[in-house]
Amino acid sequence: MTVRIYNTLTRKKEPFKTIEEGKVRMYVCGPTVYNYIHIGNARPAIVFDTVRRFLEYRGYEVKYVLNFTDVDDKIINAAKELGEEVGAVAERFIDAYMEDVGALGVKEAVHHPRVTDTMDDIIAFIQTLLDKGHAYESDGDVYYKTRSFEGYGKLSHQSIDDLRSGARIQVGEKKEDPLDFALWKQAKPGEIAWDTPWGKGRPGWHIECSAMAKKYLGETIDIHAGGQDLTFPHHENEIAQSEAGNGKAFANYWMHNGYINIDNEKMSKSLGNFVLAHDLIKQHDPQVLRFFMLSVHYHNPINFSDSLLESAQNSLDRLKNAYQNLEHRKQSSTNLTNDDEQWMTKIAEYKQKFIDEMDDDFNTANAIAVLFDMTRDVNVYLQSSHTSEQVIQNFKDTYDSLLEVLGIQFNEDAELLDEEIEDLIQQRIDARKNRDFALADQIRDDLKERNIILEDTPQGTRWKRG
Repeated sequence: MTVRIYNTLTRKKEPFKTIEEGKVRMYVCGPTVYNYIHIGNARPAIVFDTVRRFLEYRGYEVKYVLNFTDVDDKIINAAKELGEEVGAVAERFIDAYMEDVGALGVKEAVHHPRVTDTMDDIIAFIQTLLDKGHAYESDGDVYYKTRSFEGYGKLSHQSIDDLRSGARIQVGEKKEDPLDFALWKQAKPGEIAWDTPWGKGRPGWHIECSAMAKKYLGETIDIHAGGQDLTFPHHENEIAQSEAGNGKAFANYWMHNGYINIDNEKMSKSLGNFVLAHDLIKQHDPQVLRFFMLSVHYHNPINFSDSLLESAQNSLDRLKNAYQNLEHRKQSSTNLTNDDEQWMTKIAEYKQKFIDEMDDDFNTANAIAVLFDMTRDVNVYLQSSHTSEQVIQNFKDTYDSLLEVLGIQFNEDAELLDEEIEDLIQQRIDARKNRDFALADQIRDDLKERNIILEDTPQGTRWKRG
C-alpha cells in the first residue's frame, strides 16, 4: 500500500506521487508572531510535524519549510502598545513559538524563512505579476487583479461570481474590484517600510508565502499545508499569485487540519475561551497535549476540555506502563523458544497495521488504536510464566519506532531516581522479606509523597510516576 492523501483541491484521497522520486517538498504556513500561539496554532504544528515524521519513516527525504510572518498590522500594533520595535516583538515571539512547539515534540523545519529576510524575492514576485498584467498600482498600493486568473476559487470550490457577491471595498482601499487583494501596502507615517519601484511600504499577507515557497522549494511543490481557516482566502490567493506568476501548478496536494472547539464551542477571544499553548504546557505534560491532538484524525474538528485531556493522560499512561513493564520483566527473561515465534509474528503484524493506517491519509487515531491492541497483547504476554528477552526487546523496539512517528517518547524514569529513593525501595523490599509491614507501609507512603507509586507483582516490586 502506498501513502494516500486527502487533497483539498480535488476533495478526494489520492495516491501520493512526488515531483522528484524519494523527495518531498513541503510548505506549512506558520504563525504571525505578535503573541504566544494558541492551541489552534499548535494543532497544525503537531499534525504536519507528524506527517513529516511518517514520510521520513517511509523513506522520503522531506524538505520541510515553515515560515514566520514577522511584519504585519498585528505586530505593528503590538509594538506600539509595548513601546518596542517591530523586530524586537517578532523576535521574542519567534523564540516563544520555537520553545513551545519544541516542548510539544515538533522538529525544527529545514528552513524557517521570515518575511523580512525575503523582501527582495517578494518585491520581484510582485513586479512579475505587474509585468504579466495580473496586478496594478493604485496610489502607492499594488493589488492583484483576481479576475485575471481563470481558476480562482478552485481550492475553496466557490465560483468567482458567488465570491464577488459577498465582497466589499473597505474604507481606504483603492482597488478596482472588491475581489482584488493587496500585494503591497503603502506605508503609513512612522511605520516600518521598504523601498520599491512603486513606493515605500510593506507586503500584503498572501504574497509572502508564494515568494517564500518559490525561493526555498521551487515553482511547484508537493504538499502545501495549514489550518482549515486558511483555505480561503489565503491559500486560494496563493494559488492565484503563484500560478499566474510562475505559469505552472503551485502545489500538487493541499492538506488542511480541522478546527479546535473548547468545551464544544468555537474558540474565540470574544467568548473568553481562548487557550494559549504556552499556558497549557506549564500545566500539563506536553506529550499528553500532543497525544491528545493526534487522537482525532487531523481532518476532523477536535473538542478540547479538561476531562478529555485527563482521558488522554490516562490513555498515554496505559501505553507507558506497558512499556515500563517490558523493561522490568526483561531482567528475568530467558532465550527465545519455539512458542515465542508466534509473538514475533504478531509484533510484525501490529507494525504493518500501524503503517497501513498511517498510509491512509495519516490516520493517527486508528494508528493509536493499533498501539492499544498491541499493548493488550503485551500485558497478556507479560502474565505468562515464560518470557524471552528477544520478544520483549522486539515489543520495546516497535513501541520506540512507532511512537517516534507520533513524536512521543517514553523516557526511562528509572534513570531519574536518585540514590535516596533507590535505597528506600530496597529497604521496603527487605522490610517485607522480614515481615516488618509497618516499616514497609511507611516507606511506601514516603515514596508516594515523592510521586513514586510502587506496585508489587509476582515478578517483584516495580514503580511508576504518580
